[in-house]
Amino acid sequence: MRFARTAALAAALAALLAPATAHAAPATDIAGRVSDRTVTLPVRDALAALPVRDEDRTGYERTKFKHWVDADKDGCTTRAEVLKAEAVIAPEQGARCALTGGEWYSPYDDRYIAGPNGLDIDHLVPLAEAWDSGASAWSPAERQSYANDLGDERALIAVSAASNRSKADQDPATWLPPAAGYRCQYATDWVADKTRWGLSIDTSEEAALSQILSHCPNTPVTVTLAR
Repeated sequence: MRFARTAALAAALAALLAPATAHAAPATDIAGRVSDRTVTLPVRDALAALPVRDEDRTGYERTKFKHWVDADKDGCTTRAEVLKAEAVIAPEQGARCALTGGEWYSPYDDRYIAGPNGLDIDHLVPLAEAWDSGASAWSPAERQSYANDLGDERALIAVSAASNRSKADQDPATWLPPAAGYRCQYATDWVADKTRWGLSIDTSEEAALSQILSHCPNTPVTVTLAR
């Protein structure tokens, strides 16, 4: 069954390389090129299609993923862009994109946070985890694009500083959001993000995700491939 699902995704990915049809909705890849490389699959099928490999942290340094940049030169860094996008009560924006006031919901621990100072912007798949599972072979530009990915709302998320620092660089085998009601969404988004960036999973991560998703709806995920 795993082989059949993997083959199905492979066929879908192969189709993405064919010339775009007239009705295809364009998306943008990490180089800013117009792309229609989008695939939709049930999340368990997407999980089954991820390559399973041992992880290797050799050579990892956080500084190899440049962040938070101001990619569009509007004065707001990636951190500020995420905060503005995810606010439940919009903050005030001052000089140099300084944000004050506002309110945010942290889904990891099911709490509301007033003001931006108590928030971290979490890389859903941590930078170290990305390195372990494929990003060590990327160019510096690709790693910068990953660390500042505003092209998929699942990639970066505003959460309480406490929950983010509890998570650190752990994968779902060793850390899950304290808010149990968010765990299906977390696992689904994790699979989507790894699919988007062509990252692998290790055996303990695969087992943990399979166990979580066995109790969740087999939700279709739509992913525009970044690489």
